[in-house]
Amino acid sequence: MENWLIGIINEYGYMGIMFLIAIENIFPPVPSEIILTFGGFMTTTSDLTIMGVVISSTAGSVIGAMILYGIGLQLDVNRLEKIIDRWGGLLRLTKQDIYKADSWFDKYGVWTVLICRFIPIIRSLISIPAGMSHMNLGLFLLFTTIGTLIWNVVLVNLGAKLGGSWDVIVSYMDIYSNTIYVIVFILFLLFIYKFIKKRK
Repeated sequence: MENWLIGIINEYGYMGIMFLIAIENIFPPVPSEIILTFGGFMTTTSDLTIMGVVISSTAGSVIGAMILYGIGLQLDVNRLEKIIDRWGGLLRLTKQDIYKADSWFDKYGVWTVLICRFIPIIRSLISIPAGMSHMNLGLFLLFTTIGTLIWNVVLVNLGAKLGGSWDVIVSYMDIYSNTIYVIVFILFLLFIYKFIKKRK
């Protein structure tokens, strides 16, 4: 996959970066770390500039986030209620659970969108619950852009500074990602445990 990603960036420059980052947001397993760090490295060997790579990658992120936000809009609370009516018993969920989750996102959603932009996989998928809760579009775009911009600036600049050793960053990002996955998994298990305990 790395060769394919690098080939597109080499061939299409800024447009290739924007396209790949948009795809990365919709299909999280596509690694943004490779795209951004290699894009940073390309600024030292081609006509690409750091600002250009940051802008194109940020635009791609926002496009991808908007697509997922739109999907979330189609999965609003009313549709979830119908799912709960049909499968709630099996899933051990009630309509009240949906309202609580929606209310929580209404209260903390803005900061959740910002913080989750630094967490692998979740950084993309957080756009769906934002759409589901009908989070204010302007705020969603603002905090998505801020979080994405910080992430992109850091990785692109690291890629530019390390030059030909840009792939070293990818190995460190793998460690970071795996650590985050373990933490998220543990938190998920704790949430499930508390939820079941509360229901009993």
